[in-house]
Amino acid sequence: MRSVTYSMGVSLDGYIVGPDGTFDWTAPDDEVFRFWIDEIRGVGVHLLGRRLYETMLYWETADQDPSLDDATREWIALWNPLPKVVFSTTLSTVQGHARLASGSVAEEIGRLRAEPGDGEIAIGGATLAAEAAAAGLIDEYRVVVHPVLVGGGIAFLPRDERRVDLALVETRTFRSGVHYLRYRVTR
Repeated sequence: MRSVTYSMGVSLDGYIVGPDGTFDWTAPDDEVFRFWIDEIRGVGVHLLGRRLYETMLYWETADQDPSLDDATREWIALWNPLPKVVFSTTLSTVQGHARLASGSVAEEIGRLRAEPGDGEIAIGGATLAAEAAAAGLIDEYRVVVHPVLVGGGIAFLPRDERRVDLALVETRTFRSGVHYLRYRVTR
């Protein structure tokens, strides 16, 4: 069965977006960007909320920039053809290899797990991940912790009162002070 992963860049105080709506502090250096390129290779389909989808639309046409470096071109070559499912109540169309979700997060994940296919079902976006977490659908949490405190904003993890036990699977420290933590849910 395909695993469901939730992975985002996060501040040390637990936010994916600061109180001012920015996340420029997650801009990766070359080493962290190479890590994200390697991570996306294991993804078979990516689930996105509307806000993250709209942010990632940049990549649909970024390859037209002749000044891009090889790593950025490699990211684009992996990201753009990747199937994406967008959860939105306001969008009526999506671009590229994306489709609008036709059901709830639980229904979509159930369908995707039942379909043949390789690669993980990756979730991007805190709101969407909170829905999947509440339904017990996330198998792994992958946290890329940036050395910054932003003081508020959108939290990486939902603030519910449900306990979820985790087992540490992998850690990595980058020269920039960024830390990668990978946890598997123990059931």
